[in-house]
Amino acid sequence: MVTSSRFTALLFQGSLVKRVATGLLLGILLALVSPYLEPVLGTNLAENVSFLGQIFVRSLRSIAPILIFVLVIAAIANRKVGEKNNLKSIVSLYLLGTFLSAFVAVVASFMFPTVLALADAEQSIAPPESVIQVLSTLVFNVIDNPVNALFNANFIGILAWAIGLGVALRHASDTTKNLLGDVSEAISMIVKVVISFAPVGVFGLVASTLADKGLSALGGYIQVLAVLVGSMLFVAFVVNPLLVFWKIRSNPYPLVWKCLRVSGLTAFLTRSSAANIPVNMELAQRLGLKEETYSVSIPLGATINMGGAAITITVLTLAAVHTLGIDVNLPTALLLSVVASICACGASGVAGGSLLLIPLACSLFGISNDVAAQVIGVGFIIGVLQDSTETALNSSTDVIFTAAACIEEERKTQQL
Repeated sequence: MVTSSRFTALLFQGSLVKRVATGLLLGILLALVSPYLEPVLGTNLAENVSFLGQIFVRSLRSIAPILIFVLVIAAIANRKVGEKNNLKSIVSLYLLGTFLSAFVAVVASFMFPTVLALADAEQSIAPPESVIQVLSTLVFNVIDNPVNALFNANFIGILAWAIGLGVALRHASDTTKNLLGDVSEAISMIVKVVISFAPVGVFGLVASTLADKGLSALGGYIQVLAVLVGSMLFVAFVVNPLLVFWKIRSNPYPLVWKCLRVSGLTAFLTRSSAANIPVNMELAQRLGLKEETYSVSIPLGATINMGGAAITITVLTLAAVHTLGIDVNLPTALLLSVVASICACGASGVAGGSLLLIPLACSLFGISNDVAAQVIGVGFIIGVLQDSTETALNSSTDVIFTAAACIEEERKTQQL
């Protein structure tokens, strides 16, 4: 009983990062010892626990469509109509930074192509022949019936309808907006319950994958993690400083480093941009920024400033593309950067939320939701470090870009 209680505590209590790491290590351990126990037990334990990973993956697939639909509607509808906060410069930085992050991820993925060990990697698919075909598919998916889009997990159609309804509902009554907010919170709670079983799902996925593919399968995980983290570090220490320099016309690194040290560190530990909002607000106050600006831009950035999420979506999508042997040209890669940027802006505020948007990007290349769901599983396996780094980049950049825009405004005022 004591051993069983300790095992349960390892997987269901404490930090999600530690619990996923525990599931990962236990899965590797089971895969290593199963071949030696098979002659005695008459079965391979690692292969038998594969159903745990399958349950987790199917749970993610079932919640992802309704999650995107509700969260995007609520986020857009609850923005105040006619609110003036002079945020154009900050929002422009948010969107440009997110796009450039996705583009960096595309370049890194082409420089270091990664092949993942997926169960259905040998499936027969019909990849798009040109960017025109991709755009045609995109248009038809956008105008799909909303019920059909939800039923068939057509994520592009879901996103389009969610944006449209969100804009239309901005003029709705406060009661309707409050209802949307409550539904959004309820869906987020269900997602948190699903995410809480990530250690068990990772345990089953790792054990069954290694039992089928061997330890060599870890090579793909290590490489894709290196591409992910490397891209995020490049954005944090090269791309973002360049954008800040463009705004403030002076050495950007003192500001960048302070934001990374204060905001980035806490976000790395909490793995939630939303949870890090109070830290960012306090940091903005210490930097002497205008309260009427950062009180709006910081919460907004936690929703739409998602460079790290764009990197995650892009790298893992292209890993699936390379695994399936799909040829991707430059125009299609640029389209992926745009789609990944849009997807990232709709990322959930819970840990691992960006992973749930991978099927949307994968649908551009005709990749089935079954394969996309397996890629999500890979994301959770490497998420011990990936999601923490992603959140640190996302959250710290909120303050960096807000400060850069405020400093630019102050500089222009002094010049007048």
